[in-house]
Amino acid sequence: MQSETKSRIDQLKSPSGYPVAVLRFEGDIASTSKDAVLGTYEALPRETTKLILLDFTRVDYINSSGIALVIQLLIQASNAGQTVCAFGLSAHFTKVFTMVGITKYAHLFPNQAEALAAM
Repeated sequence: MQSETKSRIDQLKSPSGYPVAVLRFEGDIASTSKDAVLGTYEALPRETTKLILLDFTRVDYINSSGIALVIQLLIQASNAGQTVCAFGLSAHFTKVFTMVGITKYAHLFPNQAEALAAM
């Protein structure tokens, strides 16, 4: 049984002082997660949001429809000139994200500290 996707936005600063929007996801990411994934991203102010972190530490499962939503988010961010990094993926999903080409749009990190340091 799929668990509901929850999301929230946190605001942090990179080590160099730039604002970073952190999209924190929780639960499973699937076709029913459009509002939680794309809706949360689209709620960010495009003019002032240039650095985005995607937090997958509380995500249990991502199916192919969920991966498609993440790719859609990354393409929109790329078109808007935003930089995106992701962290907290399991070894399995790090491999899947790499295989489907997500690393062309987002750098993957094991934890928030390393992802922030790269921004």
